[in-house]
Amino acid sequence: MEPDETAPDSDKLDRIIDARMKLKHRFEEAMKNTPSMADHIDGPNKPLGSGPPNRHGMPKIPKSQTVTKKWPVLDLGHHPNIPLDKWQLAIDGEVEHPVRLKWADFMALPQTDDISDFHCVTTWSKLDVPWVGVRFADLAALVMPKETATHVMCYGFDGYSTNLSLEEALKPDVLLVHTAEGHPLPREHGGPVRMITPQLYAWKGSKWIKRIEFLAGNRLGFWEQRGYSNTAYPWRNDRYS
Repeated sequence: MEPDETAPDSDKLDRIIDARMKLKHRFEEAMKNTPSMADHIDGPNKPLGSGPPNRHGMPKIPKSQTVTKKWPVLDLGHHPNIPLDKWQLAIDGEVEHPVRLKWADFMALPQTDDISDFHCVTTWSKLDVPWVGVRFADLAALVMPKETATHVMCYGFDGYSTNLSLEEALKPDVLLVHTAEGHPLPREHGGPVRMITPQLYAWKGSKWIKRIEFLAGNRLGFWEQRGYSNTAYPWRNDRYS
């Protein structure tokens, strides 16, 4: 199942779709070759885990993960309180059209509904979470990454940072979400907006996100500097460097 989306403005949507298709063409082969898309049961890199296949053909529960119905809270010990009228998202770096979005701007973008799994590096997984938010790919389409851009660094209002390659960030289930399980994203889970990365461990999605910086090369984020994996593939048990 791919995410469903609604479009509030046909002209804006046409521009975003055109730019998104250009990005898809540019990164399509790299995206196909990422582990959660390319590893197969009968191939040399057998995905590690158990349960029925998810929508990408990976085992539903990655190796060493335990399913929980609860949603544990993990962070750096500070829960920023950002009123919606003060919230802003900067998108800059190696892009043609840097922007700074206020809440109304963010909510005016095409909204995507999706159900995906949330895998924490501390060995718990919360399955089939319904989300609403904006695709990272649509935000990238707004700013149009330069040919030099290969990675992004995402920053939170709590001082957190984490890096992703563009072939991972542009996947259609990577969202900046404002709603989870039918309710506004709780503050303790990164509300009003956090990023989710269903095909990677969840630390790759910044809570309380405030800035996305496009990079001409890789740079390590908060946990990556402290020995966590640079790539974070759940079905390779890829937790630490």
